Amino acid sequence: MRQLKPNIHAVGAIDWDARLFDRLIPLPDGTSYNSYLVRGNEKVALLDTVDPAMTEVLLENLVRLGINKIDYVVAHHAEQDHSGSLPDVLSIYPDAKVVTNPKCKGMLIDLLDIEEDKFITVEDGQRLSLGDKTLQFIYTPWVHWPETMGTYLKEDKILFSCDFFGSHLASSSLSVDDEAVVYESAKRYYAEIMMPFRSQINNNLAKLEDLDIEIIAPSHGPVHDKPKFIIDAYKDWISDTVKNEVVVAYVSMHGSTAKMVSYFVEALIERGITVRQFELSTVDIGKLAMALVDAATVVIGSPTVLIGPHPHAAYAAFLANALRPKTKFATVIGSYGWGSKMVEQLTSMLTNLKAEILEPVLAKGDPKESDFAALEKLADEILAKHKEIGITN
Repeated sequence: MRQLKPNIHAVGAIDWDARLFDRLIPLPDGTSYNSYLVRGNEKVALLDTVDPAMTEVLLENLVRLGINKIDYVVAHHAEQDHSGSLPDVLSIYPDAKVVTNPKCKGMLIDLLDIEEDKFITVEDGQRLSLGDKTLQFIYTPWVHWPETMGTYLKEDKILFSCDFFGSHLASSSLSVDDEAVVYESAKRYYAEIMMPFRSQINNNLAKLEDLDIEIIAPSHGPVHDKPKFIIDAYKDWISDTVKNEVVVAYVSMHGSTAKMVSYFVEALIERGITVRQFELSTVDIGKLAMALVDAATVVIGSPTVLIGPHPHAAYAAFLANALRPKTKFATVIGSYGWGSKMVEQLTSMLTNLKAEILEPVLAKGDPKESDFAALEKLADEILAKHKEIGITN
């Protein structure tokens, strides 16, 4: 059994074969559902459970450890990938009480039909003694649900952070053994579910500053035994600092928009701007989300379909608007046949970005010299805008 420290074990499940999370998010490297057992000399606590599909793994791990009694099950978050096997655990350990905050309690009753008398509710900062080990509960709302909290194990200096600092990564290593791999997985995870809550994450990071943390144990992915690595990454991602990068997300039906994108990308590169180009009919949305974390400018390329944007382009705009990256500038390029409301429709879908909308470039039919000249002008404007905010390569 994998041990973080004496009497503290990882008892969750590794899902090597998972390739889609919530029927939405690609999982190129699988994931894990982390659950931790903490044994004090008086009481035993299980911190989170696992996804319902992995219940048997959790229960078998508890059997291997010889766990005959659990006093507390700490529920950091009501979402079913962390709480889904809670009813099974309570059935096998009927004396256990569910320890959580009032908001999470209500959600667990609604989602899992757990009886109200099974709960002990705790306030922000409240402590619970296991004898020689003390659990301190820290509210961390909006990382990434409103009821999420973490637990700090004072004597062992471990922060059990739930989704905070997590990564969708299946690994046989308990702790981070390849920072580059974990960085990419953690950034993908942040981009896909955490990025809309940058300001709240900043507030929650501040709540951790006074804690002496040696280990961060999240609910997905490896344990961070060098916590500065992931904390510094989060500080960078949530900051207002952007990079001299342009995300170009496009789709083309008959080649006209593709020609414009090809020309435009080359123009940006010639000006020393880093480009992240994504063809939207085949895109890994996780990769696109990751690129949005740092980019100063977002450009959506689309042909006109029934006077509006192509559905793939509309989805890209919807995704960017939902994720709320710190992007400073945005625009649209593309083509039309006989008429178009594409620009108006796409820009109206980007209101959460708080970005300055630059002059779009639309070509009627196949792009002509005047259209390429307009793309050169747009590339110049983007470079000038980047220089104004102090970012150049």
